[in-house]
Amino acid sequence: MLRLALALSLALAGPAAATQEYILPTLFDVARVAPDDVLNIRAAPSASSPIIGRLAPEATRIEVVEERQGWARVNTGEGSGWVSSRFLDYRTDVWAEGALPAGWQCFGTEPFWAVTPQGDGVVLGGPDLPGDLRPVRAVLSSGVFRDPTRALVAEGLTLTATPQLCSDGMSDRLFGLRATVVIHGDSPQMLTGCCSIQP
Repeated sequence: MLRLALALSLALAGPAAATQEYILPTLFDVARVAPDDVLNIRAAPSASSPIIGRLAPEATRIEVVEERQGWARVNTGEGSGWVSSRFLDYRTDVWAEGALPAGWQCFGTEPFWAVTPQGDGVVLGGPDLPGDLRPVRAVLSSGVFRDPTRALVAEGLTLTATPQLCSDGMSDRLFGLRATVVIHGDSPQMLTGCCSIQP
């Protein structure tokens, strides 16, 4: 009888006690790589695929934008590649409720634009944009544990970033957040692009 009660209580407590580990994109640290070795970045998610880059054994805050059968997609140079997930540990300090992680920035092409945090504000810049500092009024989160979805409300603009693979259109890199910026004013404008959290 005691065993049955214990099994029943564990079964009922299981799903409620379970927590979501992470939602991509998020940051990882290299782990379990010998000090005199490196973690290879490969062109495809396969141990036989060509090596296109390397991560040092002490590398930290590596942005992972996609996972596939034990492999994690990361950016390297102007392209993206794959590392074995066995050698990565996810960080628990990336997505705090109502905040942006260090290294967060968004950008796009056609036209070229970028939104970068600076102090208590953000700068919206580009060839045809003034590049002025806009105070941030709010950073909104979905309320889902470690969900990277964000809405940034600043003076004269609203930016939403949602988890989705995204290309910058200028390189072979892939990012994990798709961005939409609405610039308010007499002539409202919408810009689209990607966001990165890689420091």
